[in-house]
Amino acid sequence: MPVRAFILTSLLQISFFSGIMDKYQEQPHLLDRHLEWMMTLLLDIVRDNGSPPQLVHLAFKFLYIITKVRGYKVFLPLFPHEVRDLQPVLDMLVDQNPKDPETWETRYMLLLWLSMICLIPFDLARFDGNISEEEHTRVPTMDRILAVAKCYLVVSDKARDAAAVLVSKFIVRPDVKQKRMADFLDWTLSMISKSSFQSMEGTVVMNGMLQALAQLFKHAKREDCLPYAATVLECLDNCKLSESNQMVLRKLGMKLVQRLGLTFVKPKVAKWRYQRGCRSLAANLQAQGSVVQSQMTTVAANEADDEEEYDIPGEIENVVEQLLVGLKDKDTIVRWSAAKGIGRITGRLPKELADDVIGSLLDCFSFQETDNAWHGGCLALAELGRRGLLLPSRISDVVPVILRALTYDEKRGACSVGSNVRDAACYVCWAFARAYDPTELIPFINQIASALIIAAVFDRDVNCRRAASGTFPHGIDILTAADYFAVGNRVNCYLTISVIRELSTKALHNLTPRASEYMANVVLPRLLPLSVGTDLHTRHGAILACAEITHALCKLAEENNRSITHYFDEKSLEGLKQIHEEVCLIPFMFFTVSAGWQWLINDSLRSLTFASSTARQHIKESAVSALAALCNEYYINEKGEADSALQDELVTMYVSELQNTEEMVRCGFSRALGALPRFLLKGRLQQVLEGLKQVTLISPGNVSFAEARRDALIAIAKVCQTAGVKGEGSQEEYVCKDNVAQIYAMLLNGVTDYTTDSRGDVGGWVREAAMRSLMEVTLLLVQNEAELIDANICKQIMCCVAQQSAEKIDKFRAHAGSVFLALLHFDHPPIPHIPHREELERIFPRSEKETLNWNAASEAFPRITQLLALPAYQYSVLLGLSVSVGGLTETTVRRYSAQSLFDYMKKIQNDSSALESFCETLLKVFEDNLRNDRVSVPLLTMLDQMLANGCFDTFTMQENHPFPVKLFTLCKEEIKRSKDIRKLRSSIGVFCGLIQFQGDMREKVFFQLFLLLCHPFPVIRKTTASQVYEMLITYSDVLDPAIMDSVLTILSDTNWEAELPVVREKRNCLCDLMNVPKPQLVSKVRRLNPYCFREHVLT
Repeated sequence: MPVRAFILTSLLQISFFSGIMDKYQEQPHLLDRHLEWMMTLLLDIVRDNGSPPQLVHLAFKFLYIITKVRGYKVFLPLFPHEVRDLQPVLDMLVDQNPKDPETWETRYMLLLWLSMICLIPFDLARFDGNISEEEHTRVPTMDRILAVAKCYLVVSDKARDAAAVLVSKFIVRPDVKQKRMADFLDWTLSMISKSSFQSMEGTVVMNGMLQALAQLFKHAKREDCLPYAATVLECLDNCKLSESNQMVLRKLGMKLVQRLGLTFVKPKVAKWRYQRGCRSLAANLQAQGSVVQSQMTTVAANEADDEEEYDIPGEIENVVEQLLVGLKDKDTIVRWSAAKGIGRITGRLPKELADDVIGSLLDCFSFQETDNAWHGGCLALAELGRRGLLLPSRISDVVPVILRALTYDEKRGACSVGSNVRDAACYVCWAFARAYDPTELIPFINQIASALIIAAVFDRDVNCRRAASGTFPHGIDILTAADYFAVGNRVNCYLTISVIRELSTKALHNLTPRASEYMANVVLPRLLPLSVGTDLHTRHGAILACAEITHALCKLAEENNRSITHYFDEKSLEGLKQIHEEVCLIPFMFFTVSAGWQWLINDSLRSLTFASSTARQHIKESAVSALAALCNEYYINEKGEADSALQDELVTMYVSELQNTEEMVRCGFSRALGALPRFLLKGRLQQVLEGLKQVTLISPGNVSFAEARRDALIAIAKVCQTAGVKGEGSQEEYVCKDNVAQIYAMLLNGVTDYTTDSRGDVGGWVREAAMRSLMEVTLLLVQNEAELIDANICKQIMCCVAQQSAEKIDKFRAHAGSVFLALLHFDHPPIPHIPHREELERIFPRSEKETLNWNAASEAFPRITQLLALPAYQYSVLLGLSVSVGGLTETTVRRYSAQSLFDYMKKIQNDSSALESFCETLLKVFEDNLRNDRVSVPLLTMLDQMLANGCFDTFTMQENHPFPVKLFTLCKEEIKRSKDIRKLRSSIGVFCGLIQFQGDMREKVFFQLFLLLCHPFPVIRKTTASQVYEMLITYSDVLDPAIMDSVLTILSDTNWEAELPVVREKRNCLCDLMNVPKPQLVSKVRRLNPYCFREHVLT
């Protein structure tokens, strides 16, 4: 197999195998029973001397993928480690190029394999024979392995990690440690001393040395490492790794420091530690106190007998100090390593020294410390508790700290930090619940449980809520309700689990009926001063809370037939009035209550521009909701009518604001008009609709006002629903025969909005709103006066929605699909005049109305392409499909939309009338959208694919068929003077596809392609040459075999990105060979003949 083909095949195989293995990332243990046979198969390829190098590298790539998923520690023991493997593996490693970026997996796996082979229980000198008798000096095996390890400890790829593992296995061998351990440690320390973490090269070297030392001190015996530990610690101190910006170096420094600390102290388990009988929380809770107590070792009884006194080296103080500093590091991974080191070393210290460590650790929980120190301190406390090193006597000191950590939140500018601290505090609680006998925690259980419940239900961070809910999964009923998955949804937390309200204040609303007196007499008086305070966040929350509690108390008074003063005293009422005055900046003495609130609503709508993008929608909805409530409460008289002067002033002002130059102001007042009650719309309906119509129109000054057009379309539907339907009624009061056409024209115009800007397809918001409003208005009419819906309007609605359901964006396609099916299957009563209703109901059965997944391209497109067979829908669906099949969308949309279209074309190949009808519609779509790049560019791509897939093979048998002739003319017109590279590239594919049609078409196609061979853009010239080459190979009958080789040679050997004069000469040679007229450079004024286009313009 050629090298290029092998590489491509290998890449595909690696990609496929990685895809399979990645599925096991979360549960890699499922691979365990398959690891041995997979390794055997792959190593058989490696051991086979006949295997080519590329195949060997491929086998090692597969081995690395398995190792990456399962972890090298599990995979390592499976390597064969027989004596016969040593020399071949070592020779393979020596032959590798350490700098080859393509084969690092091979080097990584070979080093791991060698680290396993090094465990063979034979002196390595036996493999050397009698070196002195050799004619040439031969390097001993021991030195060869050590040289390989040193070589790969200073590389920058993954092989460095494997080299560290090799060192940890090799240096600890009895024969090696006697001869080479001291020298190796000297070498590593000298390399560290010479390197600087300020440079990239120094960072790489220090990384390898620190990894090697950490692994070595982890796996070697204490008595072998102890003589060198102090020297290594001194060298490490001199490096000042804590000042490095490299997180990996600081983490490795922490690992090495803790390993050195463990070397200084004897490897014994502290007798004084708290020994719990059960690590399981369930067993811990079920066990009787007396049983657990009998399993515990009493400190006082054993300390005198079992505690062997020994001196603690002075270096331990340095080690512990560095670990405590590491708890405050800026990176979590460093803090976590330091916390584990604190736990391991404390477990080997005498009780008094361990207590000193805990005391120093508690100093991290000072409000002068950063959130990093609090987080590291929590991790260390959890480690100590989990290991039984935090005695019950210290719990009373620790619990208050943990309670503060569970609510830790610190403002930094516009944001807050502390979620990691709260999460770690939950971990401490989790560890304590499993570490201590329940009787030890009884004095603190209420405080801890309350704090955890609050965190599980009300913490704003989802990870903290889940951590708190998972801490005590048994025994506490409320935390059973607030399980790990239930608390993941913030709205569910605040409104369901807490039996309470909108994020925090809606909870108070729901609690008020349960404790109305407490809310009125205690909670509300505490909130009122906060609602006029200086802190913006507190003020906002307090105002919301006052509103929710007041609303709940008002509803409660109404339900119980009581006066509102039953719950509100004079002081509370004055406090609520003060909120109004502070917010509206208008004292009650100057305006009525309604005037004040009306001013606030209007000002809020006018100020939407100044709100953040995330707050605008909420402010707008709140203002509109308040407007509706205000109108219904204050603006209607006893007869159910509005004051004419007030109505005129309000509606006129709101309609005038629709022409505001600020988009957000238009949005707000559009939605406000949609919220007006019927008595305010009466007699003003046409004025309101006309004002909203102006907002929906696109003009040069408001092209980007998509959100305003969206809200206006939503408001039109709301206004229609509020006004009601009366066929013979006045257009000033009802939706009637005189204005229904105008309403539908506004909504249908919205479905054609394809505006784009820096935010993307913002017109999609308008189309979505237009489709929803079309559905709402249509259902309103059909339920009241169905005769107002004529056949033409119904056809336009169904065709527009069908087009949207065939387009590329999943969200909009799904919305259009749901609207389409809702209209089709509505039967209270059925919507009249739906074209091809019976066929549609067969394609979209009523039973699948709810189950059809329009978001899935694999389900949607096979259904929607069936509408191509229905004449009324063919044009619209084909227009939508053009954008999906030829668009720059994700692969799944392109694949399924294209395949569905090709399947339909295959079905109609033998139906000449259906095929002719389809082609006419296709040309009509192209003609109607000439120079409309949104449609024409993907349409060209779709045509290229259809021609390549033989969709028009029936016409290739006929000479000069009108379809390819018209298509050629349209393509030529589309690219005329175009500088759009994507459009030009797509047209090249179409021109090459048209070569299959017989007649005069072929000469025209060749001429057009030869024009493009000399296009000013080199990329177009190169693409044209490549595609013409492929075209001639595919359709070999279009060219005389005698000149085929010459033509292909020119196309393949010419550098089409060269200067134009050079390229033009080669192009003209092709013209001479193929008897095609040469394009001529002519003046801009005149043309010589139909084929002599202005080459300086077109090429």
